[in-house]
Amino acid sequence: MINVALIGNPNTGKTTLFNSLTDKYAFVGNWTGVTVEKKVGTLKNSDIQIVDLPGAYSLNPITKDEAVVSSYLLENIPDLILNITNASQLKRNLLLTVEVLERGLPVILILNMIDDLRRLGQSYDLELLAHQLGCQIATTNARGQQGIKELREKILDHENIKGHQLILNYPTMVNQAIRQATEALISDYGYDEETARWLAIGYIDQSDAIREYADEHELKPLLSQAKYYDAQKLADAIYETRLTFIEHLLEEAQKSSMAKGEPQITSRIDKIVTNPILGLPIFAGIFYLMFKLSFEWVGTPLSDKLDWFLSGPVSDLANHYLLEIGAIAPLRSLIVNGLIAGVGGVLAFIPQIFTLFACISLLEDSGYMARASLVTDRLMQLIGLNGKSFIPLIIGFGCNVTGIMAARTIEQPNERLVTTLVMPFMSCSARLPIYGLIVSAFFPEHQALIVLSIYFLGIIVALFVAKMYQVIFRVKERSVFIIELPEYHLPRLDIIWHGTWDKGKGFIKKAGTIIFAGTVIIWLLSSFSIHGFEPNSTQSFAADLGRGLLPLFKPIGINQWQTISALFTGILAKEVITSSMMVMFHTSSQAVLIASLGHFMNPVGAYSMMAFVLLYIPCFATLATIKQETGSNKWTIFSCVMSLGIAYIVSFIIFQIGSLIF
Repeated sequence: MINVALIGNPNTGKTTLFNSLTDKYAFVGNWTGVTVEKKVGTLKNSDIQIVDLPGAYSLNPITKDEAVVSSYLLENIPDLILNITNASQLKRNLLLTVEVLERGLPVILILNMIDDLRRLGQSYDLELLAHQLGCQIATTNARGQQGIKELREKILDHENIKGHQLILNYPTMVNQAIRQATEALISDYGYDEETARWLAIGYIDQSDAIREYADEHELKPLLSQAKYYDAQKLADAIYETRLTFIEHLLEEAQKSSMAKGEPQITSRIDKIVTNPILGLPIFAGIFYLMFKLSFEWVGTPLSDKLDWFLSGPVSDLANHYLLEIGAIAPLRSLIVNGLIAGVGGVLAFIPQIFTLFACISLLEDSGYMARASLVTDRLMQLIGLNGKSFIPLIIGFGCNVTGIMAARTIEQPNERLVTTLVMPFMSCSARLPIYGLIVSAFFPEHQALIVLSIYFLGIIVALFVAKMYQVIFRVKERSVFIIELPEYHLPRLDIIWHGTWDKGKGFIKKAGTIIFAGTVIIWLLSSFSIHGFEPNSTQSFAADLGRGLLPLFKPIGINQWQTISALFTGILAKEVITSSMMVMFHTSSQAVLIASLGHFMNPVGAYSMMAFVLLYIPCFATLATIKQETGSNKWTIFSCVMSLGIAYIVSFIIFQIGSLIF
C-alpha cells in the first residue's frame, strides 16, 4: 500500500483538499496513545492511501493534535508528503515546511488558495522556490477544484519524486552539536544519515516528541547534549536561522512586476465585524437571523408539513394495515403510539435542524466563524480563558461530543479540563426538537428570539461556571491564542451541503438507534403497570415515577408527570424527550401535543423547562467522552452533579422571579 501523508497548518484548506483528492474517507479509530481520530482516504481511482494528519504549526508539539504529526514521522516513513500551505501566508506556513523538509522524505509543497495570492497582486518564482527548498511545488485552489488534476498526476507519479534533505546553515555551535549527534547515531545505532540529522536537530530544538523518543530508545548521543550546550540558546538559534532563511527566500522569489492588487474586501469587512464595539452585537445579530431562518421562515413551515405527513397519512395507514391483519392491541399501540409517534415526532424536526446546520456551514465556508472566535476572545479573557476555548464551545452547538474533542487543541491541562466540564452547557442540536416544540406552543410570535436567548443563557452559564472552576482549580497558566483569519469567500453550495450533511447525519442515525430504543423503553414504561398492559398511561410505571417526583419539579414550573418522566429518558439522548412526550400524551401530532402542554404549563414554566433541558445531566455519549478525555470517572460524576444542581437553581430562579413579574 502506497501511503501519502497530508501535513499543514490549520486553516490552510487541508480538509477541502483532502476531500477533493479522495472519493471516500473514514475516521479509523484513534492514533496510538491519544484520542485524536485518524482520518484516512483513498486517492480517486487508485489504491494510494492518503492520511490526513491533524493541523500543526510545528513538529515541536504543544497540543495533542500536533503530537500526532511528530509521532507519525517518527514511527512511519510515508512514500510521499503533501505539505499544504496558504499561498498568501507563506512566511508563517514555511516554518513547518522547513521542519518537514529536514526529514529528507519526498515532499510536494502545495501553495493552496493561490487565487487569494493573485487577488493581492502577488506571485512567486516557483522554480526558484523549488530549487532552494529542494522539493516539487504545486499550486491549487481546492475550493474551486483548480490544480487538483495536476496534483493527482504528481501523486500517481510518486516514484519519480525523490527525497532531498534541506540543510540550513545553522550557527557554528549548532552545526557542531548536530554533526556530533548525527555521526554517533549513524555509527552506534545504525540510523541513516537523513533520519539521524533530523533527530539531532529536533532534539536540540527541544521537541518534546523527539526527546521522549530519545528517552524510550536510550539514544545517548542525544541525551548527552544537555551536558555540553545551553539548550535554550541553541533552540533560539535554530528558530532564528529558519526564519531568516524563509524571509530571504520569499524576498528573492517574490515577483515585483505584477500590478498592485485592489484593496481587499476582507480587510474592509473585518474593520466592521471584528470591531471591539460592534463585533459582539454583529455576532448576536447573525445568530438571531440563523434562528429566524430555522424556527420561523424556513424550518418550522417545513417541519409542520412533515409532521402532518407522519402523524396523518403514515400513522393512519399503519393503523389501518395493522387492524386488517388482526394485530393485537399492544402491538398496534407499540407501532402507532410508540414508534411512529415517538420516532416520527423527532424526525419532524429535521427541517429545522438541517436549516440551522446549513447556516453554520455557510458561516464556516464564508470565513466568518474564525472572526467569531476572535471577537469573543476579549469576552473569554474576562474569565481567564481565551478564543481557543471558545472554538470548541462553538463546535459544541452542533454536538457536545465533538466540542469536547476539539478542546484537545488547548495546551494547558487545567484550561482544557475547564473547557471540557462547561461544554455540556452549550446547547447542542439534540435539544432543538424540544425547543421547537415549546416555542411553537408558548412563543409562536417570538420563536427565534426565545431560542436565541436560550443559547446565550447556555453561554452565560458556561462562562460563569468556567470562572468559578478557574478559581477552584487554581488555573494560572493560559494557552496562547493564535488564529489565522482566512479570506472571505462566496460560499459554495456543494461545500455547504457536505458540511450540513456531516453535521446532521448523526441526528438521523440516532433516530434509527438510540431514539428508537428509547421510544420502545418509554412505551413499555408508559403502557404497562403491575397489572399488565394499560392503554391508559395514567396507571403506568412512568406515571408512578413522574407523580412521585412532582413535588420536586413544581418549584421550577413543571407540574405534569409526563414531562418529568420524559426528562429521565433525555439522559439517554436529548432528542428522546420529544419522542417520550409524544408517546405519553398518546399522539403522533405536534399540534395535539402543543395543545396538551398548554393545559399544564404557562409561558414562564415553559421557559424554565427549556432552561432545565439546556443545563441538566449530559447525555450518555457526552458523559462517555468526558470520561475518555479526562481519563477519570471522578470528573464524569462531577459533571453530572454540577449540571443537575446548576440546572435546578437556574430554573428555580427563572420560574420564581418570572412568576412574580408575569
